[in-house]
Amino acid sequence: MVQVTFVLPGERKITAEARAGETVLDVARHEDIAIEGACGGAMACATCHVIVDPADFARLPAASPEEEDMLDLAESLAATSRLGCQLVLRAEVDGLVVSVPKTSLLE
Repeated sequence: MVQVTFVLPGERKITAEARAGETVLDVARHEDIAIEGACGGAMACATCHVIVDPADFARLPAASPEEEDMLDLAESLAATSRLGCQLVLRAEVDGLVVSVPKTSLLE
């Protein structure tokens, strides 16, 4: 199991256990975190945008050029922004912390 912590607007935190191979978007949905993810994880939008804690960012594989292009469409972009549908959880990223910008949440 891999642990991931979501920091929601207002600094509320939800820590979840995930199976290796699940994405951050998958886990958010299991935990009823209302990340939009309009394209269902097909990397055709930027509505599952999350901001990775800077301390964890170097542990992740680099974003693909396609992900970088999609991130250009995200609101609230930061230097450590990633798409939740592209962040595959594995043992090497156990303890990952991601912030969910208000712009990524369904209203």
